[in-house]
Amino acid sequence: MTLRVAVPDLVSPSYFPVITAVDLGFFGLEGFDATVETVFPVTRAYEELRAGRFDLVAGAAHAVLYAFPNWSGCRLLAALAKQMYWFLVVRSDLGAERGDASVVKGLRIGAAPGPVDGLRQLLSESGIDPERDVTIGPVPGTAGTGVSFGVAAARALAEGRIDGFWAGGMGAEIAVRDGTGTLVLDVRRGDGPAGARDYTFPALAATERTLAGRPDQVGGAIRALVRAQEALRADPALAAEVGRTRFRRAEAEMIAELVRRDAPFYDPFISQWAVTALNGFARSLGLLTAPAPYEQVVATEFQHLWHAGGEP
Repeated sequence: MTLRVAVPDLVSPSYFPVITAVDLGFFGLEGFDATVETVFPVTRAYEELRAGRFDLVAGAAHAVLYAFPNWSGCRLLAALAKQMYWFLVVRSDLGAERGDASVVKGLRIGAAPGPVDGLRQLLSESGIDPERDVTIGPVPGTAGTGVSFGVAAARALAEGRIDGFWAGGMGAEIAVRDGTGTLVLDVRRGDGPAGARDYTFPALAATERTLAGRPDQVGGAIRALVRAQEALRADPALAAEVGRTRFRRAEAEMIAELVRRDAPFYDPFISQWAVTALNGFARSLGLLTAPAPYEQVVATEFQHLWHAGGEP
């Protein structure tokens, strides 16, 4: 039986380990096939998981709660990478300084459902009202299947349809390289309010139904992911091999460099601290009514498959 994996954006270094696991045959080494398909936004991907149209989702950990209230019916299998992985980019003509979130005041910022939660929270913690001080909304042209939000956002910025965006590494890199955007916040590397980097992280998730009914395949999926993470850490150039078959030429040429930068974060380990921070973020959003125990969030019966990792 083929495992169907949903991701909200194929052209993302943070989801790339699971795409690599599919395309370079790591699932095949576990004795079964897997496919990966774009389902945007991440909130919809988890709804599709709940409906049984997919077996696994690779997406933002906190967004599980949009489809599975209070972690009922779904758990995290492993982290794709550590910490929050979106970037704030604004028009280069604004002369923004790195780390200065106040530059967003009066601007039109594009952000997708799910990721937008992180932007709104960090702006609030920076003393900026995300409702009154800035206009945050969707980016035109990002609703279709197969569309990369970050790539579309970079294009919209270049065309003057937005003043900035909050998206993954590929979109940020395109905007910075073509000179239309300035990187303002990379919270995973220390920008923004303290604690923002731990709001959420990219993770592989499955329903309780799948965990109970297909434990061998779930275990195989985790091993495939861990092998892919280890391979990319050892040789980020492998990303180019996948990129050439998946992406347009421009993105394919960039992906190996983006993976090289992110490879230190490729770690399947989900710490107690990561879940505590995740719970706190979800409660601040109204997505969680009370802190959830670690074992309610994480499929602890598969922890032994995390060959890499350790406490942050």
